[in-house]
Amino acid sequence: MNTLANDTFLRALRRQPTDYTPVWLMRQAGRYLPEYNATRKRAGHFLALCKSPELACEVTLQPLERYPLDAAILFSDILTVPDAMGLGLYFAEGEGPKFERPVRDEAAVKNLAVPDPSAELRYVTDAVRTIRAALGGRVPLIGFSGSPWTLACYMVEGGGSGDFRQVKSMLYRRPDLMSRMLDVNADAVAAYLNAQLAAGAQALMIFDSWGGVLADGAYQQFSLAPMRRVLAQLERRDDEPVIVFTKGGGLWLEDIAAIGCDAVGVDWTVNLGRARALIGDRCAIQGNLDPMVLMAGADQIRAETMKTLDAFGASAPGVGHVFNLGHGISQFTPPDSVAVLVETVHAYSRSLRQREGSMSLL
Repeated sequence: MNTLANDTFLRALRRQPTDYTPVWLMRQAGRYLPEYNATRKRAGHFLALCKSPELACEVTLQPLERYPLDAAILFSDILTVPDAMGLGLYFAEGEGPKFERPVRDEAAVKNLAVPDPSAELRYVTDAVRTIRAALGGRVPLIGFSGSPWTLACYMVEGGGSGDFRQVKSMLYRRPDLMSRMLDVNADAVAAYLNAQLAAGAQALMIFDSWGGVLADGAYQQFSLAPMRRVLAQLERRDDEPVIVFTKGGGLWLEDIAAIGCDAVGVDWTVNLGRARALIGDRCAIQGNLDPMVLMAGADQIRAETMKTLDAFGASAPGVGHVFNLGHGISQFTPPDSVAVLVETVHAYSRSLRQREGSMSLL
């Protein structure tokens, strides 16, 4: 395992003792940073930014230059895999991602195939290598993918959706087609994440952004089982930890913890103390401040951050916590608010551990 100047994030995921609670932010390289917007403008458009390893490296490092974050995350997009399947990804101004060729019938599903990460997705693995070299062992690098179900939502809907009518109609009318698509997606995600590991990713995260729109039962079959299939195929050379995050997945924390991941990400609707009680010492927990807290003043940000740390509770052997937002950071977040958050997480969690150490001596 390569030496890191700061391995606190990895130790927390492995449920090893840490001096403080590590913190990183979902979407930490994004539009709330003026330097990111400048680089994106220079790239010309979002996909060009994603597909340039040098520019992807540049924006990945930008938040680390501003804040003492404990991990970097690869700058990319969750739709790289279906794009590599030939569905024609593009970004409509003000509308988000779209696919020219949605997958809505039997023929389209049968034509799906696992893309070769060394060919169609080479720009991503090149970015991982470039970022790892630029980091120089400063903090770990997280690789990621969308979950098989989340990718299927975009592939069938042809973009974002408010009601998921197309993908849920396929799920209920033709569960055989949905299962076939999810199998292909799971194998594609596994191959993609293995390529990121081989290129140098030191941890992985699976973003199940739309698992929470499923009914109980359907979630276990169409979201959780495909993620288990992904995890079973991962080739972790250095025991790289894997985080699984289902937005809206608070009902299924124990189910998620049982699929073989190292950490369960939780959104802001979940009480961390309750999550810890349910998961026990099976997995670390990542989360979970409401991103909108960062729209408040500094005093309120500090108070809510401390409340989140208090909710998780005391550190203990075999327990791990990584602080994060309950979802991606908003583009409207004041950059100074992030500085307050990161400083508070580090300072307050250190004070909690010192207090615990003093109590143990009594």
